[in-house]
Amino acid sequence: MDRLQSMEVFLRVVEKGGLSAAAETFAISPTMVGKHVRSLEERLGGRLLNRTTRRQSLTELGRTYYERCRQLVADFEAIENTVSEMRASPRGVLRINAPASFGSMQLAPALADYLERYPEVQVDLTLSDRVVDLVEEGYELAVRVGTLGDSGLVARKLAPFHLTVCASPAYLAKHGKPKAPRDLLQHNCLEFTYGGGHRWLFESPAGKETIAIKGNLKINNGAALLEAALQGIGIILQPETLVADDIAAGRLVPLLSRYQPAPRPVHLVYLPDRRLSPKLRSFIEFLVERFGETLVPVVGAGGRLAPARAKSRSSRTRQ
Repeated sequence: MDRLQSMEVFLRVVEKGGLSAAAETFAISPTMVGKHVRSLEERLGGRLLNRTTRRQSLTELGRTYYERCRQLVADFEAIENTVSEMRASPRGVLRINAPASFGSMQLAPALADYLERYPEVQVDLTLSDRVVDLVEEGYELAVRVGTLGDSGLVARKLAPFHLTVCASPAYLAKHGKPKAPRDLLQHNCLEFTYGGGHRWLFESPAGKETIAIKGNLKINNGAALLEAALQGIGIILQPETLVADDIAAGRLVPLLSRYQPAPRPVHLVYLPDRRLSPKLRSFIEFLVERFGETLVPVVGAGGRLAPARAKSRSSRTRQ
């Protein structure tokens, strides 16, 4: 028999004064109540109750066991209540991961509003451009920039990253401006290490064009690439939000204005769970509200739809 259930039955027998009264509490038979008590007695190797046809009383062992059981069951109920409260309102530590540029330029400034709205949540944000393993590394949610592969995670699509090709005035004075994407083959283009950064995709009225860029510097961090471009080393392709201030100040010059670099998709990904914790659900809804969303087709996981909201869908991802 389940030991905790037997303990609860024993407590009711003592408090109600008999097997029949306890049986009514649990909607079971008096015979079953007796089996629960005997199960405990067999486990303990001694009698808990002195029973006669007219009355019952606790043995010395029974009195000690009753007091400890009462405390144990109360502690267990308190634990359950705490967990229920955590599932009822957003609270606790939320571990999330995001790419460095998105995390520092967009996500981190937005966290002030989220934390003001949900003061009982503590956000533990890690910025990294590598693809983290949510299970192995203990993250509840990650922001991914780029095409997703097949992982079985649930994805929510955010507004895409818009990119800009640019270089410093000093670099352009020395090497000239590229007039079309293919001209980049004659330039030193600085590569972002992750996510196929050696292939730059452009869109124009004439169609799409992919350039396999070449250069003498690869970096796995957008801010470091920006600094290299400011030093005149080469041309970079980076998010508009990262380079906007330097372009406005004249420290960088935007290039190939007739050709639009293809935006990079941005997704939230998290483990499939039909009962998301309130802290995770609230954070997902906050990011969708703040950074926008479009419908995502369902892919992977046998093509099954994940739980849908009124205005949007989640999907299993390929990544």
